[in-house]
Amino acid sequence: MHPVIDDGKKRMAGALASLAKEFARLRTGRASVALVEPLVADYYGQPTPIGQIASLSVPDARTITIQPWDKSAFSAVEKAILKSDLGLNPVNDGKLIRIVIPPLTEERRKELVKLAKKFNEEAKVAVRNVRRDLNEDLKRLLKDKSITEDELRKFETEVQKLTDDTIKQCDQAFSSKEKEILEL
Repeated sequence: MHPVIDDGKKRMAGALASLAKEFARLRTGRASVALVEPLVADYYGQPTPIGQIASLSVPDARTITIQPWDKSAFSAVEKAILKSDLGLNPVNDGKLIRIVIPPLTEERRKELVKLAKKFNEEAKVAVRNVRRDLNEDLKRLLKDKSITEDELRKFETEVQKLTDDTIKQCDQAFSSKEKEILEL
């Protein structure tokens, strides 16, 4: 395997991983710690992800519980959740912060599918940009006489196959996320 192809595989896998992370943050009807984990709270003047200052758990399908390790972090965590665009209302009982995930409306489900589609398109654009970069690198290698024309064609075919496979994986991830969002 050529180093240019290896680099492309890593970069395309990165685009897929980024898509998976974005999909994990999309709210479905089920509770998931991925919804609140990346939210940033102002903890002693430092922006800190909630996942680093509290233990997060999902006791049932509709509830997320957050237990900050430091009592002074309760209000910062609550503020971070309220400021997020998730539309969730935390309930603080002094020991735990509970978030009950309300069922999604049909309208909100459609909005989430549109957002998922946007994330999917962005990932596919990133994959195509990687393809373009790889093809430019290969042409530069041909110009420097590091590879032959036959090798260039072979590598370009490999790059295209890698691109097609990665885009197919993006679409599969999107269709399963769409199904999950629309599921009642």
